[in-house]
Amino acid sequence: MKRGLFVSILLVLILGGGLIANEVATNMQSVVLESFDDGGTYRWIVRGNRFLAVEDGESNFAFPFEYQLVEGVWPNAMGRPDTDNPGVLGVQASFTRRGYNWLEFIPVEDEDDANGNPVPRGIPLPGRPERIDLWAWGSNYAYYLEVQLRDHRGIVHNVRLGDLNFGGWRNLAARIPNNIPRAVRTVPQRRTLEITKIVLWTRPAESVEGFHFYLDQIKVLTDMFEQPFDGSGLADPAFVQETWGTQQRQ
Repeated sequence: MKRGLFVSILLVLILGGGLIANEVATNMQSVVLESFDDGGTYRWIVRGNRFLAVEDGESNFAFPFEYQLVEGVWPNAMGRPDTDNPGVLGVQASFTRRGYNWLEFIPVEDEDDANGNPVPRGIPLPGRPERIDLWAWGSNYAYYLEVQLRDHRGIVHNVRLGDLNFGGWRNLAARIPNNIPRAVRTVPQRRTLEITKIVLWTRPAESVEGFHFYLDQIKVLTDMFEQPFDGSGLADPAFVQETWGTQQRQ
């Protein structure tokens, strides 16, 4: 009996010591990706499905589709931004029929393509992101919000941020599921996730005759720690570009 007890205690000490020795270091940081202050970091467009009510010269919708950066506005619960020109992204919209309609908030390049069309531009998430959140202003409609993330393989993942059936500003947050890859076995191990769009969805039972919606301060909670190793500079994107004329995988 005593021998068995001794063996059990020894195993606990060995396993416990191994866990302590293999403890993974972290450097968690909260990083703001887009504040919409001072004109915003990125250029954004908003577009909807084919039932979006758009002025066509014949119809006169009470809430014609329009979006813009609205200056001098911010969520009071967040505190006044440290700038003289705070802002949020706002949209006014309605749909011609009920259903699962959508509005997409898409970051795009500063310049359009040769045909005058906006070029989508993903927003890279630094480090190994664990949570994503933003401030949303709702007008108590039964809509919901999600964010689309693209991984290094080009696969797009939908992450639900939450319902919009509330009035005023609220912080919406979601954990990024572990099945979305942020690292690989080979060097460099870290792989970048990108925000491709934020999507507002309406539900079939809810009115879509006209509403306003606002977005502010998109940010992530992310682990910025990177395990150092001898020769890590050889995996630096700038070094790879200068030496080989190719882009390092991100």
